[in-house]
Amino acid sequence: MNLFLDTSAFKAVLKLDEKTYEAELGREMAEKLLGFIEEKLKENNKSWSDIKSITFFSGPGSFTGLRIGAAVVNTLAHELDIPLYDHHGEKHEIILPDYGRPARITAPKK
Repeated sequence: MNLFLDTSAFKAVLKLDEKTYEAELGREMAEKLLGFIEEKLKENNKSWSDIKSITFFSGPGSFTGLRIGAAVVNTLAHELDIPLYDHHGEKHEIILPDYGRPARITAPKK
């Protein structure tokens, strides 16, 4: 099974082979993303070990969403020892988000 993940917006898009799922995770993406993926795997009578490759939409998009998604796919690809691709089809050892512009760094709040 091939997994595709797009976390560039408040809505996470997950594809398991040809089936597409969406979830409005918003500000709870870090907390709920893995559970969402696991739930959809179970709905398809699959487990983590059934994933044979991962494709990640690396951006541009939400800074936070892309960072969370990249952390998840990098960890899964490493732990499952499977190939990881960006949405252009390029293979990566570790995928880095493409924010499409420099980060806006603000002064810390006191």
